[in-house]
Amino acid sequence: MAGRADPPEGGQSGAPGAGDEEYRSIVFDDSFVQAARLQEYSAEQRLVDHTVAVRDREPEQPLGIGRTVPKQGLALAMIILLAFAAAIYLGANNPYQSPRSLAAGRPAGATVALVPDGAVPGEVDVEVLFGTGPVREFGVGSGGLELPDPRSTAHFSREQVLTALTLAKEYLTASALNPDVLVGGSLAEVRQLLGAEQQGQFDVAMEGEAGPSWATDWLVRFDRGRVEMADPHVRVSGVFTFTEATEDVLEIAGHHVFVYALRSPDSMGAPASLFGVRREVRFQFGKEELRDRNVVLRQVDTLAGPMACEADPADAFDPLLAGESAPQRVVTGIDPLAPEHERPVLCAALTPGQLNAS
Repeated sequence: MAGRADPPEGGQSGAPGAGDEEYRSIVFDDSFVQAARLQEYSAEQRLVDHTVAVRDREPEQPLGIGRTVPKQGLALAMIILLAFAAAIYLGANNPYQSPRSLAAGRPAGATVALVPDGAVPGEVDVEVLFGTGPVREFGVGSGGLELPDPRSTAHFSREQVLTALTLAKEYLTASALNPDVLVGGSLAEVRQLLGAEQQGQFDVAMEGEAGPSWATDWLVRFDRGRVEMADPHVRVSGVFTFTEATEDVLEIAGHHVFVYALRSPDSMGAPASLFGVRREVRFQFGKEELRDRNVVLRQVDTLAGPMACEADPADAFDPLLAGESAPQRVVTGIDPLAPEHERPVLCAALTPGQLNAS
């Protein structure tokens, strides 16, 4: 085989420097040209579109993902897309997603004024009043609002039931036992336990605007101009019950009698008399209300007396005090076709049994 400087036919013998292979010049003679497979096309051949190239070239890969993005990048992108899709799926099917609040409007209410037959009895010593009759067995203040043993239901845990019972007790304590609310005109203690929607309904009722929702549906209060409390400690008797209204709604019902010792603020040492309010209050709680510690007041049915049938209990109760008697009893007519905002005042005869807790 010829050296790298030799032509295909071999080197020329006797040429200068023939023995010095390292410094031998490369020689291109006729044998190199003849050995090369060269083809030169004529001008006519080059103008033909279907002329086959002398040497095929690999087509260049077009610019795109396959060229600009490595395989590791593609894998990472797929992982991110899968994780994003999984997050969307789990978010849409998450059983622990944020609970929705209950639709809350004004509570349904019904009030019956209990009219005494004759003068209202009274005593200067309040303990004598509270020490006779069924009232002597009642609890004092919030101590009379005893809670049942909480237990879990089908869709609410024991802790959730206990929270609902506690909130119901707090509401009754604020709305029916607090002297600042009863005769002091305070509203904040009651209002703060309501959700935002019912707070608006509460504000409208407290402003005394005519409507189906009365202030006395939301709380117990008296006309401060003519009544004061002879004893700040209210006597209480009753029970709480709980049940599931639906799988998402826990319902608490309070059946209680509240007995107040009242007297006229104008005369020192005037005898006091008892005023009884029997209330059946129904609360509802969803998961959001339990989380936010709000109550939804659904219904309040009230029996209150002694009062005159002519009294308007919408804004505040107007008790008959010791020695007072109701005017001649008149049967009040009720129009069943009257608009809803014309809520009638109902009356019934007062008997001791009607002030007992069931």
